[in-house]
Amino acid sequence: MSANAWHALITGASGGIGGAIADALAPRCAALRLVGRNAAKLESRCAAIRGAHPNLDVQPVIADVTTADGRARVAAAARDMKCDLVVNNAGINDFVLFDAQSDAAVERMLETNLLAPMLLTRVLLPVLRARKAARIVNVGSIFGYLAYPGCAAYSASKFGLRGFSEALRRELADTGIKVQYFAPRATRTPLNSDAMCQLNAELKVAMDAPEAVARAFLALLDRPSRAESRVGFPEKLFARINQVLPGLVDGSMRKQLPVIRRFAGK
Repeated sequence: MSANAWHALITGASGGIGGAIADALAPRCAALRLVGRNAAKLESRCAAIRGAHPNLDVQPVIADVTTADGRARVAAAARDMKCDLVVNNAGINDFVLFDAQSDAAVERMLETNLLAPMLLTRVLLPVLRARKAARIVNVGSIFGYLAYPGCAAYSASKFGLRGFSEALRRELADTGIKVQYFAPRATRTPLNSDAMCQLNAELKVAMDAPEAVARAFLALLDRPSRAESRVGFPEKLFARINQVLPGLVDGSMRKQLPVIRRFAGK
């Protein structure tokens, strides 16, 4: 355990990126709270972490952060463990062409990926302000820089989360709370459908292991002055080009559209 051990809370911690971050972060923590809706998976993850780190205070928090009751439960847990690190990781994806996506799916995407972390962060701010120094890390996506066909609602949610992170970072600049945005590229987790994985394979798009993403997360955590981190090359380069010369990226993605449409319809 490090000398400056975190009192950390991670949403969406039952598996995938959240679970990998929990495993990687555990040696640096004095207390760890894993938030999610699946009690069995959370209990299993906590048990595995306790086995590896017997002296660590690690507990599950069974809560749906898209609800007010769930956020209140998380806030209570954060107060009890004197939280100084919030990792807003819970999220969903839906690879489908926008005109085929239901209203309910779009609403659920924005509620889970954008509105829930915003509202949860707001209720946790008093807890974080009570600490001498604290951190908020919002887990977004490379699609928060590089909007992708078949992921219109998902990209919108991650662009929004990046904008929220930027604004809140500036709003809290004269406090002890730092805000960072962490943007993985495609990752081998259940979040990605079989169709998305097949598309990535045909287009030769690399997919990272969750453990590699967790290592990149720790690297960002070690650099508190860094506002954002994009994971993976060439995706981070394309994201930068998209910000400066979006027309070049438009042309490249237009060439991929027939392939993207074929898989998005699956």
